[in-house]
Amino acid sequence: MSKADKTILVFGATGQQGGSVAKALRSAGWRVRAFVRNPDNANAKALAATGIELARGDLADSQSINDAMAGIHGVFSVQPSSGQGAAYGVTDEDEVRYGTAVADIALKNGVRHFVYSSTGAAGPDKTGMGHFDSKSEIEAHVRGLDMVHTIVRPSAFMEILMLPGMGLDKGEFTFFMHADQQMQFIAVEDIGKIVAGIFSEPERYSSRTIEIASDAVTGKDLATKFSAVAARTIGYRRFPDSLLEQNPFLGTLAKLADDGRLTGNADIAALHEAFPGLLTFDQWLEGAGRDALLAAINATGDTVSLR
Repeated sequence: MSKADKTILVFGATGQQGGSVAKALRSAGWRVRAFVRNPDNANAKALAATGIELARGDLADSQSINDAMAGIHGVFSVQPSSGQGAAYGVTDEDEVRYGTAVADIALKNGVRHFVYSSTGAAGPDKTGMGHFDSKSEIEAHVRGLDMVHTIVRPSAFMEILMLPGMGLDKGEFTFFMHADQQMQFIAVEDIGKIVAGIFSEPERYSSRTIEIASDAVTGKDLATKFSAVAARTIGYRRFPDSLLEQNPFLGTLAKLADDGRLTGNADIAALHEAFPGLLTFDQWLEGAGRDALLAAINATGDTVSLR
């Protein structure tokens, strides 16, 4: 059977990662079924307009997940998490329950290749950050199943740098790494490129856990690159110690940057060779990142929100 005769079920298809994966799979010639809560949602309708089949369901409803798995060749699994903010109403326990249920139901339905998207900070050691440790639990569960699987661990998204409240509107960008410390990043669209490539070579990527990123930059690099695009001087500094001490969420993330778990461990050169077309940070800033940067510079806001 060719790709055109095989269907990949994509979870989170109306969001960033799932949307990127669904688009890349369609471009690569796969049939795609998107698991959506509301087919009448604008994002869902946009997917359907590209030829993607919609499967209505809810992660809390196992039967709807099972129904969506009918006739499926592969699954891309990503779940909402507590790290995305209170608006999603998802606890760490919910995320683990949803992620393990999707994997179990895929096994029961004879799915040929299961790809789970985790996070670069996941691993055997607890991070103290619930929405990272929940992904480590799901990873362990997936590895214990008798099913062809691949786990990808995306680094920080380039898009996260454009969130309001990071200081771009004030001419001084603040983030977690020290000025001379490198941190790895990936454009969300590149997650789709990589996952589509993985589905095309199941034997090569079976039973592998892959850290994924497409570039690494320091804080000083960010200042230089942002300044060039904005045609104005933008400085860089790490979040103030006073803020990190007062805010446990940001403080824990800073500690994870200091010990290397948040800054990334992907083999970027090997990834560019295996998946041609991944974007460097400069290339991203020349494209989608440019509009996002200029919008962030013209925005106002004092509250940092990374959830």
